[in-house]
Amino acid sequence: MSKITFSEVYDKWCERKYKEISKSNVNGYKAAYGICNILYDMRFVDIKLPHLQQVVDDSGKNYPTLRKLKVLFGQLFEYAVINEIVTKDRNVVEYLKIKDAGNPNKYDRKPFSNDEIDLVWNNVEYNEYMQVVLMLIYSGVRISELLDLKKSDVHLPEKWFYVRDSKTDAGIRAVPIADKTYKFFEYWYNKNECEYLLSTTDEKHFSYRNYNDSYWSMILKELNIDHKPHDTRHTCISLLATAKVDPTTIKKIVGHSGAQKLTERVYTHLDISVLLDAINLI
Repeated sequence: MSKITFSEVYDKWCERKYKEISKSNVNGYKAAYGICNILYDMRFVDIKLPHLQQVVDDSGKNYPTLRKLKVLFGQLFEYAVINEIVTKDRNVVEYLKIKDAGNPNKYDRKPFSNDEIDLVWNNVEYNEYMQVVLMLIYSGVRISELLDLKKSDVHLPEKWFYVRDSKTDAGIRAVPIADKTYKFFEYWYNKNECEYLLSTTDEKHFSYRNYNDSYWSMILKELNIDHKPHDTRHTCISLLATAKVDPTTIKKIVGHSGAQKLTERVYTHLDISVLLDAINLI
């Protein structure tokens, strides 16, 4: 048992845990695990508080994500104690500091400027993956939601798509397809036989890391623009607010909590029409 790694403990733990919790909770834990790459191959018995704190400090994440990360660490150490991988006194998660760690610029995430958006539009014909930047800006979806979007959940004739998997329950929603980006959704829908709307050059499903490192970063570097994928979400919200769209409608489009209860999400043509009218104001 002394040779078991962090990743192996996680795999054994989630095999049971993920059967007991909601999809949104599963996605939250998966996102937290994705931050822990420096621990993956470490023997679990060798992991100490400084290792955990380093993950937190270098994560670039804000408090809600780090809170989920701390819960994950607690669950994994509890599993390790129960299964005699480590002793109880090695569970140091309670001493992990997340309040003032993580992303020091969490309130400084800035939307794309109008000039930057124009720059992307002016170059969209030169690189098909430039289209994705605009698809994100004019939908407000999280990058993970778009990368995991299957063609079966895209309704081109009605101009909307369904986010089936999200970090939160509020994120499960119908999202309107703006007239400005409709041709991009249509292009990717008909591009190849991949079941996902977006795909790599070899027609495979994107991982976040693959997209961010090999596509997003390279595209924006060419344009001399410095933004993270999540900034597109802030851009959409900012554009909608500037267009004086009702705050509740904005919440419905981007999947913020309070927009509607999960049991109320039965979408009608009227609902989609309202969302389409709103998104086409930007």
